[in-house]
Amino acid sequence: RRTRNEGRVRALEKLRRERGQRREVLGNVSMKIQEGDRSGKLVVDVENISQAFDGRQLFKDFSTVIQRGDRIGIIGPNGCGKSTLLSILLGRAEPQSGTVRLGTNLQVAYFDQLRSQLDEEASVVDNVGQGRDFVEINGSPKHVIGYLQDFLFTPDRARTPVKALSGGERNRLLLAKLFTQPANLLVLDEPTNDLDAETLELLEDLLLGFTGTMLLVSHDRSFLNNVVTSCIVFDEDKQVREYVGGYDDWLAQRQKTVKQEKPAAKLEPASAAKSVKKKSTLTYQQQLDLKALPLEIERLEQQIAALTEKMAAADFYQQDANKIKHVQTQMAELEKSLEAAFDKWAELEALQNA
Repeated sequence: RRTRNEGRVRALEKLRRERGQRREVLGNVSMKIQEGDRSGKLVVDVENISQAFDGRQLFKDFSTVIQRGDRIGIIGPNGCGKSTLLSILLGRAEPQSGTVRLGTNLQVAYFDQLRSQLDEEASVVDNVGQGRDFVEINGSPKHVIGYLQDFLFTPDRARTPVKALSGGERNRLLLAKLFTQPANLLVLDEPTNDLDAETLELLEDLLLGFTGTMLLVSHDRSFLNNVVTSCIVFDEDKQVREYVGGYDDWLAQRQKTVKQEKPAAKLEPASAAKSVKKKSTLTYQQQLDLKALPLEIERLEQQIAALTEKMAAADFYQQDANKIKHVQTQMAELEKSLEAAFDKWAELEALQNA
């Protein structure tokens, strides 16, 4: 991907520092939230929330405060409870215990829900403008053709029916619709799936320029590094924690956090201590796996990139539905394998550093 805009990267780093400072003074945060409520500074305040499903604990006693401008990434393996947590944070579901307090004047836009709202027979212009020549962007009117050029649509392409668009163009259209919503809270669940590189860069730029709040579920390491101020993570020890920064910041901080939370070990004879340490080292097979995983991850990412390019072709959605479904299934399986590889790699690294 091309180099990030330096000014926006600096702005993201500033937001991360502010998020970190707020988390260091949680004792004073309730007073500050009271002062900010009237202006909509508070987005959501959850305290000691817990949820279980089918006898399995998803998360327990999790607390966080999200304020206007925060960009929160949510990370965890499939089925761990990310969507459940997201629903609770948005007030769409109740936790089994704990309290949830939502801020005022929240206007939520869901990226995924827009997919079902595309009119296949209508043009790109009509899907975005809804019969109007102008759309309102950040309180100012903008001609819909000019607005769509910001999303890489030429005037001719903007008049094309949706059914003739490539996969990448469809996703750019979704982004164009998303940012015409009068929203101050964006919710994106795996938004990078099926995005070509050009659209992914566009999405990153748009999110970096967005002044509202964002909740993002993703496993895309680079994407999270580029856009979020902190990450809520379903860690390997079944605890849910928040880490300031992106995906790499989580990897750097989590081992230290887990170690700090472990109870102090009882004093043992030196021989016993040595035997415990020996048990924590990787087996020969695990060492081989750890060495091989980066290559495996690279291979999977290359396969995903090749399929993404295939799906971005102008005629991809004009072929037989079974062929489309087959490619989409391949993509889903590759992404699942990639996530599993990342999880395994993180697990082995944690064992190696234990």
